[in-house]
Amino acid sequence: MPELTRRRALTAAAALATAAGVQPAIAATLSGTGHDHHGPSSFDEVYKGRRIQGRPASGGGHEHHGGGYAVFVDGVELHVMRNADGSWISVVSHYEPVPDPRAVARAAVDELQGAALLPFPAN
Repeated sequence: MPELTRRRALTAAAALATAAGVQPAIAATLSGTGHDHHGPSSFDEVYKGRRIQGRPASGGGHEHHGGGYAVFVDGVELHVMRNADGSWISVVSHYEPVPDPRAVARAAVDELQGAALLPFPAN
């Protein structure tokens, strides 16, 4: 068995301290809280001629997927979902995660290429 040296003891202590400090940050990220305790901020803008909006959801049925947040394109709700890593996807751009709801709305407008967003049936 290798002899315990001062260098090995300090290395082990540093590794434990790093692991202890990083673990809460990883847990917060995976739980979807991170540093954003109040959720994404609301937005209302025109992007490429389409009105996109986002705001905290007020009981529409998809809260469990969108983390209590609703996104709209031209007044039609865009079904969104927040991933475990904090990124966002939508039913329109499902395989391209983006950092926030505004980006997911813009990605949907880009993908729609002028087509109307149809309502997504709730299950």
